[in-house]
Amino acid sequence: MKQLYIKLLAFFSSIKSKIAFYPTILALAGFILSFVMASFEDQGVSRHLIEIAPQLLLEDGDTALTVLSACIGGLISMMVFSFSMVMLLLSQASSNFSPRLLPGLISDKTHQIILGTYLATILYNIFTLFSIEPNDEKYTLPGLSILLGIALTILCLCLFIYFIHNISQSIQINNILDKIYEKSRKRMESLLENEKDEDKNVVENFPSTDNWFEYSTNESGYLQNISFKNITEIAVNAETRIHITTPKGFFVLKNACLIKSEKELDDSTLKKILSNINFSRGELVEDNYILAFKQVTEIAVKAMSPGINDPGTAINAIDYLTELFALRMKKRDKGILIKDDKAIVKIAIVNFEDLLYNTMAALRTYCKHDPIIVQKLIWMLRYLENINAYKEEYKTVVKKELKNLVEDALASFESEQDAQKIKL
Repeated sequence: MKQLYIKLLAFFSSIKSKIAFYPTILALAGFILSFVMASFEDQGVSRHLIEIAPQLLLEDGDTALTVLSACIGGLISMMVFSFSMVMLLLSQASSNFSPRLLPGLISDKTHQIILGTYLATILYNIFTLFSIEPNDEKYTLPGLSILLGIALTILCLCLFIYFIHNISQSIQINNILDKIYEKSRKRMESLLENEKDEDKNVVENFPSTDNWFEYSTNESGYLQNISFKNITEIAVNAETRIHITTPKGFFVLKNACLIKSEKELDDSTLKKILSNINFSRGELVEDNYILAFKQVTEIAVKAMSPGINDPGTAINAIDYLTELFALRMKKRDKGILIKDDKAIVKIAIVNFEDLLYNTMAALRTYCKHDPIIVQKLIWMLRYLENINAYKEEYKTVVKKELKNLVEDALASFESEQDAQKIKL
């Protein structure tokens, strides 16, 4: 039962990021609402409303048909325009910033809910239209249903105004960077909170897994969701320890080693472990904070390309990278799950040295010719040198990257004045 629940949770997590998820749900709600209102009309709810507030109801069927037809036509035009705006947003973000941003923008619930509300209102009005005859009079019209359809149309007009405001905000790079940063910050703070309760000695003394039994998977894709609690229980019951060799968010090749076990596992136990590991073809910052470093770095690199040439955006991206690295330096380089004061599961993670090198390697390559960006990167690394880190080795890594940056920049600068500005 637990395995089925985990699979359903993983399936829901993957489809809710699709642009059609909320529109489909809301469209179905609008369809159902039309039949619910038809049922109320059969019970005479509109006749009661005439007695209370007759001024709210239309007088004849022709007027009702005209009003609802106008609402439907207008909403369809508005929905087409809104979808076009979303596609324009995605196109600009892909070309100006990074294609890796698209999954996060597509999964924006605000846009999905607004588009879904349009679709739900259109379907509701269409099916309400079916219950109206041109010769219907005030006492035979589905007055409440028509009134609700008009109210939903007015709601859609209000949402359209908000949509235009929101879409104009979403395309601004500062807001994009801020959303990426917030998602990654929350994820890292959650991991740091979990580490507080762990015994440091137990974590650091996890044995070497070089000679453990190796197992692979028949699937390939990005390692997305792992039920660590279930895997820990399975390992305890099997009286073994587990090492997941691929960091979360990385691409796992078919038949490549994914799991190591201290003891040999039978087929049943191996299937249970693999059933608690899910793969996907996309990545989200909410699932893997490392993706935030990749996205922000790509934005900075793209901004410094000759076709874009936007150093201001690169400087903003470096500011956010500084905050992310400062938070990452508080986290340990080992992922260990503890059960009853014993380390049971080891999870491969991207260590700080590799993370900083991969980021700085891209920035050094594409930004070393710009003295302003180089000075900003030096400021970032010097700031990281002076903060409280989980261990002093992190600061040694920062000093190494600072030295590499200065050497590359000095080799690229033609002006002696620029070189003097960055000499350590």
